[in-house]
Amino acid sequence: MPRYGRTRGRLWAALGGAALLIGCVSGPAVSDDTGASGGPDGPGVAGHGDERRVLVFSKTAGFRHDSIPEGVKAVRELGAAHGFVVDATEDAAAFTARNLGRYDAVVFLSTTGDVLNAAQQGAFERYIRRGGAYVGVHAAADTEYDWAFYGGLAGAYFQSHPAIQPATVDVEDHAHPATAGLGATWNRTDEWYNYRSNPRDRAHVLASLDESSYMGGTMNGDHPIAWCQEYQGGRAFYTGGGHTKESFAEPAFRQHLLGGIRWAIGEAQADCRPENGYRPLFDGTADSLAAWRQAGPGSFTLDDDGTITSSGGMGMLWYADRSFGSYSLKLDWRMSGPSGDDNSGVFVGFPPSDDPWSAVNNGYEVQIDATDVPERTTGSVYGFRSADIGKRDRALNPPGEWNTYEIRVEGERLRVWLNGVKINDFTNTDPVRSLRDGHVGIQNHGSADQVSFRDIRVKELPARAAERADPTPGD
Repeated sequence: MPRYGRTRGRLWAALGGAALLIGCVSGPAVSDDTGASGGPDGPGVAGHGDERRVLVFSKTAGFRHDSIPEGVKAVRELGAAHGFVVDATEDAAAFTARNLGRYDAVVFLSTTGDVLNAAQQGAFERYIRRGGAYVGVHAAADTEYDWAFYGGLAGAYFQSHPAIQPATVDVEDHAHPATAGLGATWNRTDEWYNYRSNPRDRAHVLASLDESSYMGGTMNGDHPIAWCQEYQGGRAFYTGGGHTKESFAEPAFRQHLLGGIRWAIGEAQADCRPENGYRPLFDGTADSLAAWRQAGPGSFTLDDDGTITSSGGMGMLWYADRSFGSYSLKLDWRMSGPSGDDNSGVFVGFPPSDDPWSAVNNGYEVQIDATDVPERTTGSVYGFRSADIGKRDRALNPPGEWNTYEIRVEGERLRVWLNGVKINDFTNTDPVRSLRDGHVGIQNHGSADQVSFRDIRVKELPARAAERADPTPGD
């Protein structure tokens, strides 16, 4: 939309130093050898101010992976380079409420078998329910088979594996920090686990294995290998990679692991609700753009990484193949400028037209803009309803990082989720702007504004869903 009055405050000013270590805790909570030492007790991320702290736990009661030392070393190096403190232990005595309260996340690094007693399990359950986080690596899925809470947290249990071999990983989510740096496929060598169940209905799948690319897959062609979820008050990320020593020296795998940890400790946000039933409107290919038309000046450029980036304007790229009534629209977007002083938006509910102002006057825009007034900034229904600013600011990733919108239209009700957090709920009362049938589009605002998009997908919803008070999001 056109820029009117500006306020120069940046939405993420309060977040700017969050990744830096500006506090200090006296001494490590756990040593490499001896286990726990005291720390402040309290819910969730407790007692250490702005400093982020991660505990790596690698006790084994079954098979022991010889890659564990390399894994511990890699997490320590990632922490040193990216601003979080890492402690490591194989002593289950570290699992007390007091000690766990010092950590933003606990990494189960190729643990195996029954590694915690009942009291330790209880302490860890309370830690997660108070907002703690879990990161599972490889054989973390081969752990605590008789502890139902852990099985749900990990997402799936190990069943079997073939020999170590190369395989193709299909990247399903390009916005989560664990997979945002990867292409559409990721070719690497590891020991590829088969799981006793498919986590897709319970967790958000980030990447899956192409079972035709290797020998020994047993999951009938739907083989998740990395996923994330919100779980009973906490966060959980799991990756099936990491069997080999070489994995932890592999730059792409290290970045994958780092992204999972950053999301777990709250340094990056992502939509980790289960996602099923969506079909692509734009999947990163030129062929998928054939159903889209440019209205007005400017354009979008398709890049090799499957993104489209705005240039010039004011115009709009709109999906001309068909209109939609009751639906959930999801798309990933990223501001290109370092200050975030870019402008774009997502239009919904407008009639077909090659005049972009028809969408402005007959539909609604969910705004992308870091610097305008509340009813005209990111997450707002432009000019009509501001987002919940507090929730929006906590959910928003800074310029250069990907964000995910879900825009859900049911009847005349329009709701917006940012990285899985509901930030806006608006009901239309203007018959000229009826949302019951209309097209969708993305804006190219002007020559000074560059915003990138990818993975635009839609899920059509039954019309009766509009009559429910608040259907569960993200399914």
